[in-house]
Amino acid sequence: MKKLFKLIGNIFLSIYRVIDKLIVTPISRIIFNISKYLKTHNFKFEYIFSKPNFMIYLSLILAVIVFLLIDRRVITLVESEAEIIPNVPVKVNYNEEAYVVEGIPETVDVVLIGRKSEIYLAKQLGTNSVILDLSDYKARDSAYKVYLSYTKSIDSISYKLDPSYVSVTIKDKIKVTKPLDYDLVNKDSLNERLSVETVELTKNEVVVQGSRDSIDKIASVKALIDLKNNSLTDAGTYNIDNVTVLAYDNKGEIIKDIEVVPSSITATITLDTYSKTLPIKVLTTGKLLTGKAIASISINNSNSHSVTIYGDEEQIGSITNVPVTVNVADQGASSTKTYNVTINKQSGVRAISESKATVTVTFGDEKQKELNVQAVASKNLNSNLTANIIGTDSINVIVKGVQSVIDEVSPENIKAYIDLENYTASDKEYEVDVKIENDDPRLDFVVSSKVKVKITNNNH
Repeated sequence: MKKLFKLIGNIFLSIYRVIDKLIVTPISRIIFNISKYLKTHNFKFEYIFSKPNFMIYLSLILAVIVFLLIDRRVITLVESEAEIIPNVPVKVNYNEEAYVVEGIPETVDVVLIGRKSEIYLAKQLGTNSVILDLSDYKARDSAYKVYLSYTKSIDSISYKLDPSYVSVTIKDKIKVTKPLDYDLVNKDSLNERLSVETVELTKNEVVVQGSRDSIDKIASVKALIDLKNNSLTDAGTYNIDNVTVLAYDNKGEIIKDIEVVPSSITATITLDTYSKTLPIKVLTTGKLLTGKAIASISINNSNSHSVTIYGDEEQIGSITNVPVTVNVADQGASSTKTYNVTINKQSGVRAISESKATVTVTFGDEKQKELNVQAVASKNLNSNLTANIIGTDSINVIVKGVQSVIDEVSPENIKAYIDLENYTASDKEYEVDVKIENDDPRLDFVVSSKVKVKITNNNH
Protein backbone atom coordinates (compact mmCIF):
# COMPACT_ATOMS: atom_id res chain seq x y z
CA MET A 1 0.00 0.00 0.00
CA LYS A 2 2.88 2.40 0.79
CA LYS A 3 4.27 1.77 -2.69
CA LEU A 4 0.87 2.64 -4.20
CA PHE A 5 0.66 5.94 -2.24
CA LYS A 6 4.23 6.76 -3.21
CA LEU A 7 3.41 6.05 -6.87
CA ILE A 8 0.32 8.33 -6.77
CA GLY A 9 2.39 11.07 -5.11
CA ASN A 10 5.05 10.78 -7.80
CA ILE A 11 2.35 11.06 -10.48
CA PHE A 12 0.97 14.29 -9.01
CA LEU A 13 4.50 15.67 -8.56
CA SER A 14 5.22 14.93 -12.23
CA ILE A 15 1.98 16.67 -13.26
CA TYR A 16 2.89 19.72 -11.15
CA ARG A 17 6.36 19.96 -12.69
CA VAL A 18 4.98 19.68 -16.23
CA ILE A 19 2.31 22.36 -15.57
CA ASP A 20 4.89 24.61 -13.95
CA LYS A 21 7.31 24.18 -16.84
CA LEU A 22 4.88 24.29 -19.74
CA ILE A 23 2.15 26.63 -18.45
CA VAL A 24 2.87 28.62 -15.27
CA THR A 25 6.40 29.72 -16.09
CA PRO A 26 5.71 30.77 -19.72
CA ILE A 27 2.52 32.62 -18.72
CA SER A 28 4.37 34.40 -15.87
CA ARG A 29 7.03 35.53 -18.32
CA ILE A 30 4.42 36.78 -20.75
CA ILE A 31 2.62 38.73 -18.01
CA PHE A 32 5.91 40.14 -16.77
CA ASN A 33 6.89 41.31 -20.25
CA ILE A 34 3.43 42.81 -20.82
CA SER A 35 3.61 44.59 -17.49
CA LYS A 36 7.02 45.94 -18.31
CA TYR A 37 5.82 47.14 -21.70
CA LEU A 38 2.74 48.85 -20.25
CA LYS A 39 4.76 50.57 -17.60
CA THR A 40 6.89 52.21 -20.21
CA HIS A 41 3.67 53.55 -21.74
CA ASN A 42 2.18 54.73 -18.41
CA PHE A 43 -0.49 51.95 -18.32
CA LYS A 44 -1.75 51.01 -14.82
CA PHE A 45 -1.16 47.25 -15.20
CA GLU A 46 -0.79 46.68 -11.43
CA TYR A 47 -4.19 48.18 -10.93
CA ILE A 48 -5.88 45.52 -13.07
CA PHE A 49 -4.07 42.61 -11.44
CA SER A 50 -4.76 43.96 -7.99
CA LYS A 51 -8.46 43.28 -8.55
CA PRO A 52 -9.46 40.00 -6.78
CA ASN A 53 -12.18 39.11 -9.30
CA PHE A 54 -9.82 39.41 -12.26
CA MET A 55 -7.35 36.88 -10.78
CA ILE A 56 -10.15 34.42 -9.99
CA TYR A 57 -11.53 34.56 -13.51
CA LEU A 58 -8.09 34.26 -15.02
CA SER A 59 -7.25 31.21 -12.89
CA LEU A 60 -10.56 29.56 -13.81
CA ILE A 61 -10.00 30.13 -17.53
CA LEU A 62 -6.48 28.74 -17.37
CA ALA A 63 -7.62 25.69 -15.39
CA VAL A 64 -10.34 24.92 -17.95
CA ILE A 65 -7.87 25.26 -20.81
CA VAL A 66 -5.36 22.95 -19.14
CA PHE A 67 -8.09 20.38 -18.38
CA LEU A 68 -9.31 20.35 -21.99
CA LEU A 69 -5.79 20.01 -23.34
CA ILE A 70 -4.97 17.08 -21.08
CA ASP A 71 -8.37 15.39 -21.48
CA ARG A 72 -8.13 15.51 -25.27
CA ARG A 73 -4.50 14.38 -25.00
CA VAL A 74 -3.22 17.46 -26.76
CA ILE A 75 -0.71 17.49 -23.90
CA THR A 76 0.64 14.07 -22.90
CA LEU A 77 2.00 14.08 -19.36
CA VAL A 78 3.35 10.56 -19.56
CA GLU A 79 4.36 8.82 -22.78
CA SER A 80 2.56 5.56 -23.73
CA GLU A 81 4.45 2.32 -23.15
CA ALA A 82 3.91 -1.36 -23.91
CA GLU A 83 4.57 -4.28 -21.59
CA ILE A 84 4.11 -8.02 -22.13
CA ILE A 85 2.40 -10.19 -19.53
CA PRO A 86 3.50 -13.72 -20.51
CA ASN A 87 1.69 -17.02 -19.94
CA VAL A 88 -1.71 -15.70 -18.92
CA PRO A 89 -4.03 -18.73 -18.38
CA VAL A 90 -6.94 -19.11 -20.77
CA LYS A 91 -10.36 -19.59 -19.20
CA VAL A 92 -12.75 -21.52 -21.44
CA ASN A 93 -16.52 -21.28 -21.21
CA TYR A 94 -18.32 -24.30 -22.69
CA ASN A 95 -20.60 -27.17 -21.72
CA GLU A 96 -18.08 -29.53 -20.15
CA GLU A 97 -20.68 -32.26 -19.57
CA ALA A 98 -21.63 -32.51 -23.25
CA TYR A 99 -18.54 -31.59 -25.26
CA VAL A 100 -14.81 -32.13 -25.61
CA VAL A 101 -12.80 -29.21 -27.00
CA GLU A 102 -9.47 -29.81 -28.76
CA GLY A 103 -6.94 -27.13 -29.67
CA ILE A 104 -7.26 -24.90 -26.58
CA PRO A 105 -3.96 -23.19 -25.64
CA GLU A 106 -3.12 -23.34 -21.95
CA THR A 107 -1.74 -19.79 -21.91
CA VAL A 108 -1.34 -16.73 -24.13
CA ASP A 109 0.77 -13.57 -23.96
CA VAL A 110 -0.96 -10.22 -23.32
CA VAL A 111 0.60 -6.95 -24.49
CA LEU A 112 -0.66 -3.98 -22.45
CA ILE A 113 -0.38 -0.53 -24.06
CA GLY A 114 -0.85 2.70 -22.10
CA ARG A 115 0.70 4.98 -19.54
CA LYS A 116 3.28 3.40 -17.34
CA SER A 117 1.31 4.18 -14.19
CA GLU A 118 -1.85 2.63 -15.64
CA ILE A 119 -0.02 -0.52 -16.71
CA TYR A 120 1.49 -0.80 -13.24
CA LEU A 121 -1.95 -0.48 -11.63
CA ALA A 122 -3.42 -3.04 -14.03
CA LYS A 123 -0.75 -5.56 -13.06
CA GLN A 124 -1.13 -4.83 -9.34
CA LEU A 125 -4.89 -5.31 -9.40
CA GLY A 126 -4.33 -8.86 -10.63
CA THR A 127 -7.67 -9.16 -12.42
CA ASN A 128 -6.17 -9.89 -15.85
CA SER A 129 -8.14 -12.67 -17.51
CA VAL A 130 -8.22 -14.14 -21.03
CA ILE A 131 -11.54 -15.69 -22.03
CA LEU A 132 -12.38 -18.17 -24.79
CA ASP A 133 -16.15 -18.15 -24.96
CA LEU A 134 -17.57 -21.29 -26.59
CA SER A 135 -20.90 -21.30 -24.78
CA ASP A 136 -22.88 -20.84 -28.01
CA TYR A 137 -20.92 -23.36 -30.10
CA LYS A 138 -22.01 -26.91 -30.96
CA ALA A 139 -20.13 -30.08 -31.92
CA ARG A 140 -19.06 -30.49 -35.54
CA ASP A 141 -16.33 -32.18 -37.56
CA SER A 142 -14.63 -29.03 -38.84
CA ALA A 143 -12.75 -26.55 -36.66
CA TYR A 144 -14.03 -23.17 -35.44
CA LYS A 145 -11.95 -19.99 -35.63
CA VAL A 146 -12.63 -18.24 -32.32
CA TYR A 147 -11.15 -14.97 -31.06
CA LEU A 148 -9.90 -14.64 -27.51
CA SER A 149 -11.00 -11.74 -25.32
CA TYR A 150 -9.23 -9.95 -22.51
CA THR A 151 -10.93 -8.63 -19.39
CA LYS A 152 -9.27 -5.30 -18.66
CA SER A 153 -8.93 -4.06 -15.10
CA ILE A 154 -8.38 -0.47 -16.31
CA ASP A 155 -10.41 0.81 -19.27
CA SER A 156 -7.90 3.42 -20.41
CA ILE A 157 -5.27 0.89 -21.49
CA SER A 158 -5.39 -1.04 -24.76
CA TYR A 159 -4.16 -4.57 -25.36
CA LYS A 160 -3.11 -7.17 -27.91
CA LEU A 161 -3.20 -10.97 -27.53
CA ASP A 162 -0.69 -13.44 -28.91
CA PRO A 163 -2.33 -15.49 -30.36
CA SER A 164 -5.45 -13.40 -30.86
CA TYR A 165 -7.52 -16.34 -32.06
CA VAL A 166 -7.43 -20.15 -32.02
CA SER A 167 -8.79 -22.99 -34.13
CA VAL A 168 -10.72 -25.40 -31.92
CA THR A 169 -12.64 -28.58 -32.66
CA ILE A 170 -15.72 -29.37 -30.60
CA LYS A 171 -16.76 -33.02 -30.30
CA ASP A 172 -19.48 -34.85 -28.40
CA LYS A 173 -18.30 -36.32 -25.11
CA ILE A 174 -18.97 -40.01 -24.54
CA LYS A 175 -18.51 -42.18 -21.45
CA VAL A 176 -17.17 -45.74 -21.37
CA THR A 177 -16.34 -48.12 -18.52
CA LYS A 178 -12.85 -49.63 -18.63
CA PRO A 179 -11.13 -52.26 -16.46
CA LEU A 180 -8.46 -50.88 -14.15
CA ASP A 181 -4.97 -52.35 -13.86
CA TYR A 182 -1.90 -51.05 -12.02
CA ASP A 183 1.80 -50.39 -12.52
CA LEU A 184 4.47 -50.21 -9.83
CA VAL A 185 6.79 -47.24 -10.36
CA ASN A 186 10.11 -46.38 -8.68
CA LYS A 187 10.74 -50.02 -7.79
CA ASP A 188 14.41 -49.23 -7.24
CA SER A 189 13.44 -46.96 -4.33
CA LEU A 190 11.99 -49.91 -2.39
CA ASN A 191 14.22 -51.62 0.16
CA GLU A 192 16.18 -54.26 -1.76
CA ARG A 193 15.11 -57.05 0.57
CA LEU A 194 11.42 -56.24 0.21
CA SER A 195 9.12 -57.29 -2.60
CA VAL A 196 5.48 -56.56 -3.38
CA GLU A 197 3.46 -59.63 -2.48
CA THR A 198 -0.08 -58.47 -3.30
CA VAL A 199 -1.83 -55.34 -4.61
CA GLU A 200 -5.51 -54.47 -4.11
CA LEU A 201 -7.27 -51.46 -5.63
CA THR A 202 -10.41 -49.83 -4.26
CA LYS A 203 -11.90 -50.02 -7.77
CA ASN A 204 -11.67 -52.61 -10.52
CA GLU A 205 -13.30 -50.37 -13.13
CA VAL A 206 -13.32 -46.66 -13.94
CA VAL A 207 -15.27 -44.40 -16.27
CA VAL A 208 -13.34 -42.69 -19.06
CA GLN A 209 -14.76 -39.64 -20.82
CA GLY A 210 -13.70 -38.02 -24.05
CA SER A 211 -14.29 -37.88 -27.77
CA ARG A 212 -14.87 -41.08 -29.74
CA ASP A 213 -11.43 -40.71 -31.37
CA SER A 214 -9.69 -40.49 -27.99
CA ILE A 215 -11.72 -43.33 -26.47
CA ASP A 216 -10.78 -45.62 -29.37
CA LYS A 217 -7.07 -44.99 -28.69
CA ILE A 218 -7.25 -46.40 -25.14
CA ALA A 219 -5.28 -49.65 -24.77
CA SER A 220 -5.22 -49.71 -20.96
CA VAL A 221 -6.12 -47.72 -17.88
CA LYS A 222 -3.66 -48.03 -15.02
CA ALA A 223 -3.20 -46.82 -11.46
CA LEU A 224 0.42 -45.73 -10.92
CA ILE A 225 1.53 -46.95 -7.49
CA ASP A 226 4.65 -45.07 -6.44
CA LEU A 227 6.97 -47.17 -4.27
CA LYS A 228 9.12 -44.12 -3.51
CA ASN A 229 7.52 -43.75 -0.10
CA ASN A 230 9.36 -43.28 3.18
CA SER A 231 6.77 -45.35 5.06
CA LEU A 232 7.50 -48.52 3.05
CA THR A 233 10.36 -49.74 5.23
CA ASP A 234 9.31 -53.17 6.52
CA ALA A 235 7.23 -56.15 5.56
CA GLY A 236 3.52 -55.49 6.13
CA THR A 237 0.36 -54.05 4.61
CA TYR A 238 0.11 -50.39 3.63
CA ASN A 239 -2.61 -48.12 2.24
CA ILE A 240 -1.44 -45.66 -0.41
CA ASP A 241 -3.87 -42.80 -1.07
CA ASN A 242 -4.24 -40.51 -4.09
CA VAL A 243 -2.90 -43.03 -6.58
CA THR A 244 -3.10 -41.37 -10.00
CA VAL A 245 -5.12 -43.14 -12.71
CA LEU A 246 -4.17 -42.56 -16.36
CA ALA A 247 -5.23 -43.86 -19.77
CA TYR A 248 -2.58 -45.20 -22.19
CA ASP A 249 -2.50 -45.98 -25.90
CA ASN A 250 -0.99 -49.12 -27.46
CA LYS A 251 2.47 -47.44 -27.48
CA GLY A 252 2.38 -46.89 -23.74
CA GLU A 253 1.95 -43.12 -24.05
CA ILE A 254 -0.50 -41.12 -21.91
CA ILE A 255 -3.67 -39.97 -23.68
CA LYS A 256 -4.09 -36.37 -22.52
CA ASP A 257 -7.58 -35.73 -23.91
CA ILE A 258 -9.18 -38.38 -21.69
CA GLU A 259 -10.85 -37.66 -18.35
CA VAL A 260 -10.81 -40.58 -15.90
CA VAL A 261 -13.45 -40.79 -13.17
CA PRO A 262 -12.25 -41.13 -10.48
CA SER A 263 -8.87 -39.62 -11.32
CA SER A 264 -7.25 -41.13 -8.20
CA ILE A 265 -7.90 -44.13 -5.97
CA THR A 266 -6.48 -45.89 -2.91
CA ALA A 267 -4.27 -48.97 -3.25
CA THR A 268 -3.47 -51.52 -0.55
CA ILE A 269 -0.12 -53.27 -0.99
CA THR A 270 1.44 -56.05 1.02
CA LEU A 271 5.23 -56.12 1.26
CA ASP A 272 7.06 -59.31 2.11
CA THR A 273 10.62 -60.56 2.32
CA TYR A 274 11.13 -63.66 0.19
CA SER A 275 14.57 -65.25 0.14
CA LYS A 276 16.41 -68.42 -0.81
CA THR A 277 19.76 -69.75 0.38
CA LEU A 278 21.65 -71.22 -2.58
CA PRO A 279 25.14 -72.62 -3.17
CA ILE A 280 27.71 -70.74 -5.21
CA LYS A 281 28.56 -72.57 -8.41
CA VAL A 282 32.02 -71.96 -9.88
CA LEU A 283 32.27 -71.93 -13.69
CA THR A 284 35.51 -71.81 -15.64
CA THR A 285 36.61 -70.33 -18.96
CA GLY A 286 39.81 -70.97 -20.91
CA LYS A 287 41.93 -74.10 -21.34
CA LEU A 288 44.49 -75.38 -18.88
CA LEU A 289 48.01 -76.29 -19.85
CA THR A 290 48.16 -79.60 -21.66
CA GLY A 291 48.24 -82.51 -19.23
CA LYS A 292 46.78 -80.53 -16.34
CA ALA A 293 43.38 -80.71 -14.64
CA ILE A 294 41.58 -79.06 -11.76
CA ALA A 295 41.96 -81.04 -8.57
CA SER A 296 39.74 -78.99 -6.25
CA ILE A 297 37.82 -75.73 -5.93
CA SER A 298 37.14 -73.99 -2.65
CA ILE A 299 35.09 -70.85 -1.92
CA ASN A 300 36.11 -68.77 1.08
CA ASN A 301 38.27 -71.71 2.22
CA SER A 302 35.30 -74.11 2.11
CA ASN A 303 34.35 -76.86 -0.32
CA SER A 304 30.87 -75.34 -0.56
CA HIS A 305 29.59 -71.89 0.20
CA SER A 306 26.04 -70.52 0.11
CA VAL A 307 24.53 -67.04 -0.13
CA THR A 308 21.01 -65.71 0.38
CA ILE A 309 19.14 -64.02 -2.47
CA TYR A 310 16.06 -61.79 -2.16
CA GLY A 311 13.30 -61.02 -4.64
CA ASP A 312 9.79 -61.85 -5.79
CA GLU A 313 8.99 -65.52 -5.32
CA GLU A 314 7.83 -66.04 -8.88
CA GLN A 315 11.03 -64.50 -10.27
CA ILE A 316 13.64 -66.22 -8.11
CA GLY A 317 11.74 -69.45 -7.40
CA SER A 318 13.39 -71.32 -10.29
CA ILE A 319 16.97 -70.23 -9.44
CA THR A 320 19.00 -73.20 -8.11
CA ASN A 321 22.49 -71.73 -7.67
CA VAL A 322 24.51 -68.53 -7.83
CA PRO A 323 27.22 -68.70 -10.51
CA VAL A 324 30.65 -67.06 -10.50
CA THR A 325 33.24 -67.44 -13.26
CA VAL A 326 37.05 -67.74 -13.12
CA ASN A 327 39.49 -67.82 -16.04
CA VAL A 328 41.86 -70.80 -15.89
CA ALA A 329 43.51 -70.23 -19.26
CA ASP A 330 47.12 -71.52 -19.29
CA GLN A 331 46.96 -72.42 -15.61
CA GLY A 332 48.44 -75.55 -14.04
CA ALA A 333 52.11 -74.72 -13.85
CA SER A 334 51.67 -73.80 -10.20
CA SER A 335 49.67 -75.89 -7.78
CA THR A 336 47.12 -73.22 -6.80
CA LYS A 337 45.52 -70.03 -8.10
CA THR A 338 43.40 -67.60 -6.03
CA TYR A 339 40.67 -65.41 -7.54
CA ASN A 340 38.76 -62.54 -5.97
CA VAL A 341 35.39 -62.66 -7.68
CA THR A 342 32.27 -60.47 -7.69
CA ILE A 343 28.95 -62.21 -7.07
CA ASN A 344 26.54 -60.62 -9.53
CA LYS A 345 22.79 -60.51 -9.05
CA GLN A 346 20.87 -62.66 -11.50
CA SER A 347 17.74 -61.52 -13.29
CA GLY A 348 14.91 -61.03 -10.80
CA VAL A 349 17.24 -60.89 -7.77
CA ARG A 350 16.79 -57.64 -5.84
CA ALA A 351 19.47 -58.22 -3.19
CA ILE A 352 22.15 -60.74 -2.28
CA SER A 353 23.72 -61.32 1.12
CA GLU A 354 27.31 -61.19 -0.19
CA SER A 355 28.84 -59.40 -3.18
CA LYS A 356 32.42 -60.75 -3.00
CA ALA A 357 34.04 -64.17 -2.64
CA THR A 358 37.50 -65.74 -2.77
CA VAL A 359 37.85 -68.78 -5.04
CA THR A 360 40.93 -71.02 -4.69
CA VAL A 361 41.65 -73.52 -7.46
CA THR A 362 44.24 -76.32 -7.13
CA PHE A 363 45.70 -78.17 -10.10
CA GLY A 364 47.16 -81.63 -10.73
CA ASP A 365 48.15 -84.03 -13.48
CA GLU A 366 45.40 -85.06 -15.85
CA LYS A 367 44.40 -88.75 -15.99
CA GLN A 368 41.62 -90.46 -17.91
CA LYS A 369 39.44 -93.55 -17.96
CA GLU A 370 36.81 -94.98 -20.29
CA LEU A 371 33.28 -95.82 -19.17
CA ASN A 372 30.35 -97.40 -20.99
CA VAL A 373 27.08 -95.48 -20.61
CA GLN A 374 23.99 -97.56 -21.24
CA ALA A 375 21.29 -94.87 -21.71
CA VAL A 376 21.08 -91.83 -23.99
CA ALA A 377 18.23 -89.37 -23.47
CA SER A 378 16.55 -87.08 -26.04
CA LYS A 379 16.19 -83.34 -25.51
CA ASN A 380 14.30 -80.46 -27.19
CA LEU A 381 12.22 -82.73 -29.45
CA ASN A 382 8.83 -81.39 -30.55
CA SER A 383 6.05 -82.88 -28.40
CA ASN A 384 4.29 -84.16 -31.55
CA LEU A 385 7.31 -86.26 -32.48
CA THR A 386 8.90 -89.47 -31.17
CA ALA A 387 12.61 -90.37 -31.42
CA ASN A 388 13.70 -94.00 -31.64
CA ILE A 389 17.38 -94.89 -31.30
CA ILE A 390 18.31 -97.60 -33.79
CA GLY A 391 20.59 -100.30 -32.53
CA THR A 392 22.23 -100.10 -29.13
CA ASP A 393 22.02 -96.82 -27.21
CA SER A 394 25.10 -97.51 -25.16
CA ILE A 395 28.18 -95.40 -25.79
CA ASN A 396 31.75 -95.18 -24.61
CA VAL A 397 32.77 -92.03 -22.75
CA ILE A 398 36.29 -90.96 -21.86
CA VAL A 399 36.46 -89.11 -18.54
CA LYS A 400 39.42 -86.78 -17.90
CA GLY A 401 40.58 -85.23 -14.62
CA VAL A 402 42.96 -85.80 -11.74
CA GLN A 403 42.97 -89.38 -10.51
CA SER A 404 41.12 -88.73 -7.26
CA VAL A 405 38.26 -87.01 -9.08
CA ILE A 406 37.73 -89.49 -11.93
CA ASP A 407 37.81 -92.39 -9.45
CA GLU A 408 34.52 -91.04 -8.06
CA VAL A 409 32.80 -91.10 -11.49
CA SER A 410 30.69 -94.12 -12.43
CA PRO A 411 28.55 -94.74 -15.54
CA GLU A 412 25.45 -94.02 -13.51
CA ASN A 413 26.74 -90.51 -12.78
CA ILE A 414 27.06 -89.62 -16.47
CA LYS A 415 24.05 -88.06 -18.21
CA ALA A 416 24.33 -88.52 -21.97
CA TYR A 417 21.84 -86.95 -24.41
CA ILE A 418 21.16 -86.00 -28.00
CA ASP A 419 19.81 -82.57 -28.95
CA LEU A 420 16.89 -82.89 -31.43
CA GLU A 421 15.69 -79.28 -31.44
CA ASN A 422 15.85 -78.75 -35.20
CA TYR A 423 14.90 -82.26 -36.30
CA THR A 424 11.63 -83.25 -38.01
CA ALA A 425 9.84 -86.49 -38.84
CA SER A 426 11.41 -88.32 -41.76
CA ASP A 427 11.66 -91.74 -43.35
CA LYS A 428 15.44 -91.53 -43.23
CA GLU A 429 17.69 -92.10 -40.24
CA TYR A 430 19.65 -89.31 -38.59
CA GLU A 431 23.15 -89.64 -37.14
CA VAL A 432 23.32 -87.39 -34.08
CA ASP A 433 26.24 -86.39 -31.86
CA VAL A 434 26.05 -87.44 -28.24
CA LYS A 435 26.64 -84.80 -25.59
CA ILE A 436 27.31 -85.03 -21.87
CA GLU A 437 25.77 -82.86 -19.18
CA ASN A 438 28.71 -81.56 -17.16
CA ASP A 439 28.32 -79.15 -14.24
CA ASP A 440 31.65 -80.10 -12.63
CA PRO A 441 34.53 -77.90 -13.87
CA ARG A 442 37.03 -80.50 -12.57
CA LEU A 443 35.94 -83.02 -15.23
CA ASP A 444 36.09 -83.19 -19.00
CA PHE A 445 34.17 -85.73 -21.12
CA VAL A 446 34.99 -86.91 -24.63
CA VAL A 447 32.49 -88.85 -26.77
CA SER A 448 33.62 -89.94 -30.22
CA SER A 449 30.62 -92.03 -31.27
CA LYS A 450 27.23 -91.05 -32.71
CA VAL A 451 23.84 -92.72 -32.52
CA LYS A 452 21.30 -93.35 -35.25
CA VAL A 453 17.82 -91.97 -34.69
CA LYS A 454 14.56 -92.24 -36.59
CA ILE A 455 11.92 -89.59 -35.87
CA THR A 456 8.21 -90.23 -36.44
CA ASN A 457 5.05 -88.22 -36.09
CA ASN A 458 2.82 -89.17 -33.16
CA ASN A 459 -0.30 -88.73 -35.28
CA HIS A 460 0.67 -91.59 -37.65
